[in-house]
Amino acid sequence: MSTFDIIVLGSGPGGYVTAIRASQLGFKTAIIEKESLGGVCLNWGCIPTKALLKSAQVFEYLQHAEDYGLKAESVDKDFDAVVKRSRGVAGGMSKGVQFLMKKNKIEVIKGYGTLKTGKKVTVKPEDGSETEYSAKHIIIATGARSRELPNLPQDGEKIIGYREAMTLEKQPKKMIVVGSGAIGIEFAYFYNSMGTEVTVVEYLPNIVPVEDEDISKQLEKSFKKAGVKIMTSAEVTSVDTSGDGVKVTVKTSKGEQILEADIVLSAVGIKTNIENIGLEDVGIATDRDKILVNDFYQTNIPGYYAIGDVTPGQALAHVASAEGILCVEKIADMHVEPLDYGNIPGCTYCSPEIASVGLTEKQAREKGIEIKVGKFPFSASGKAQASGASEGFVKVIFDAKYGEWLGCHMIGAGVTDMIAEAVLGRKLETTGHEVLKTVHPHPTMSEAVMEAVAAAYDEVIHL
Repeated sequence: MSTFDIIVLGSGPGGYVTAIRASQLGFKTAIIEKESLGGVCLNWGCIPTKALLKSAQVFEYLQHAEDYGLKAESVDKDFDAVVKRSRGVAGGMSKGVQFLMKKNKIEVIKGYGTLKTGKKVTVKPEDGSETEYSAKHIIIATGARSRELPNLPQDGEKIIGYREAMTLEKQPKKMIVVGSGAIGIEFAYFYNSMGTEVTVVEYLPNIVPVEDEDISKQLEKSFKKAGVKIMTSAEVTSVDTSGDGVKVTVKTSKGEQILEADIVLSAVGIKTNIENIGLEDVGIATDRDKILVNDFYQTNIPGYYAIGDVTPGQALAHVASAEGILCVEKIADMHVEPLDYGNIPGCTYCSPEIASVGLTEKQAREKGIEIKVGKFPFSASGKAQASGASEGFVKVIFDAKYGEWLGCHMIGAGVTDMIAEAVLGRKLETTGHEVLKTVHPHPTMSEAVMEAVAAAYDEVIHL
């Protein structure tokens, strides 16, 4: 039996980052993966979707070349080539993880891992053999998959999840996207930009429901302008796949409607991969589809840990990575502090992009906090106007008494790269006055942050 200091089960952005940090700290480390290194994020999620979205964005630029004083004739898209490029990007990133495993002397074990008592894992590769491994510490990082609703069962052909949406052989003429979280909205933008007639069906009153209401309203306005049909406070009650296409019955406040499409994309959240990995045999406690852990990701059974989507924190790649690093640093007896889940940025990579951190205005008011709110529209930004990207705004929320930066919400071009300023500022307990007096470069999109803060304190110059 091979013995290690740390075995990581799953090689997504939680697992492979955890393994690398463990190796850096001197632990003899192994990682177990049943599919491709990099997990869903690198192979079927974050990375390949961004490649698709970039293709859509470039296609839109070419279609609007005249807006920039340019001429581009006979502009068309090659759907197969767009998908092929996305898969190529994903493949390259997965090879990059393979290189990192070799560089950090991490043993990669291919196969399906099952937890056993006594800090052991059995692994079954495709050839059907079985090998047992042991470690002082076993970290579960098995991630999640597309969640299925009873009335919306995925068949992989007419009712699909995000995996199939990334590799369709033929572009659909009509698509219904059920769910308007990040996954649903990103695919709605992509397919609409490619020329598919898209309808988004959202159960809650606003699309991107976790965002500030002002952000949700602006995105709905932008999407409708782009030709996406939006149905909110709407519930899919049944789906008929017996014909050539799909007929979807949607219940709204006005009654039932039947929508027809070629394909339905189910984007109603995720389901954790915690079945059949031995949790029950080991006695590891779970609750509502999540593995229960303490602040340093230890389960109720000594020597077993869990990070990423399988735990109660936000199901985001950067959260999984941060949790894994913190977990192994705690194992190494380093001085570490629990992760602040109130300061985790969230990003949606549609166009316009969305990025946010901290409390929404509604949440702050519900807490009874006296607040100062500032907004600065990109329509008043010189850089945004010059770039032809004047949609959206930056919104900031501060505690009126102490100046604490409670929340920051952005919608516009490139805002996913701008949000880190707010995350770092909040980490350093920066006040509104300090942001306001920090000189921002001109002309940039980022100076909209300073201008929004100025608006909150009635000092805005360019409005």
